Amino acid sequence: MRLGIIGTNFITDKLLEAAAHLEEVQPAAVYSRTQEKADEFAGKHGISLTYTDLEAFAASDEIDAVYIASPNALHYSQAVLCMRNGKHVLCEKPLASNYREAAEMFRIAEEEGVVLLEAIKSLFMPGFEEIRENLHKIGKVRRYVGNYCKFSSRYEAYRNGEVLNAFKRELSNGALMDFGVYGIYPMVTLFGTPSSTRATGVLLETGVDGEGTALFQYDDMEGVVSFSKIHNSYAPSEIQGEEGSIVIPDISTPEGMTIRYRDGSVEELPGTLSKPSMYGELKAFTNMVQEGNLSESSAAAPEHSLETARLMEEVRKQIGVVFPADA
Repeated sequence: MRLGIIGTNFITDKLLEAAAHLEEVQPAAVYSRTQEKADEFAGKHGISLTYTDLEAFAASDEIDAVYIASPNALHYSQAVLCMRNGKHVLCEKPLASNYREAAEMFRIAEEEGVVLLEAIKSLFMPGFEEIRENLHKIGKVRRYVGNYCKFSSRYEAYRNGEVLNAFKRELSNGALMDFGVYGIYPMVTLFGTPSSTRATGVLLETGVDGEGTALFQYDDMEGVVSFSKIHNSYAPSEIQGEEGSIVIPDISTPEGMTIRYRDGSVEELPGTLSKPSMYGELKAFTNMVQEGNLSESSAAAPEHSLETARLMEEVRKQIGVVFPADA
């Protein structure tokens, strides 16, 4: 599978680190708005083709599939262009700015007969499968806690008067979009659709959220998701059941977990990574393309991506974050 790349940041470096472990994946081309960045990134990773014309990139006969790691607001238009040109798309989380865009992306993928997969790495890691396989051990689940609060290096620049992409409303960014998705998506995958949502948060001057908390009500349990880019939290995430709790130190990279039972006993769920963190999602995407399986994934299924997009849009609405893409 000849892979084209949109986006030349550290996340793409990590994906290509994973690609080195997959013989069937050949990084073939890179797109950047400037030739200088395209050449620099291509040289670093041994990629032969570079593009500064997105339409020419999407139409290239040298590319079978595309990985998109551009700013959130560009995911929709870039993915649609690539899919309309017959390319399979692995698109970084969050898949789109809102539910409407996400739904249209999946509709076009089906229409064009191509794979569209949301790249949320945590759900494709061994640790998440361990959570699913061991969930029954803690009895009836009563609360899910997804906590991801991390002081962003870009917020330091923000405090000094420089607004970088991470805090730009026009790019569909903010704490919920970048970090909150790590808490909401696993909840949806494990427990389905909540009956109601309540959310609060802190808005920054640019109109994006710096931090927030969302409460999701289910018939017999609740989900609590906390997210922030303006402060740290050292508390783990947890799935709390009547017989015990699964403790997850880092919801974005599930490993080193434990089950703590009511009787005081502890069971280790190491979820150890033997390959780079983005290997699982790239392997799943490659399998889907090679097998012609256009919509089925054991982790990031289309219905999960869509429900996550719907919930995130509702959380934004309650916090007061409105993107230009919502118009």
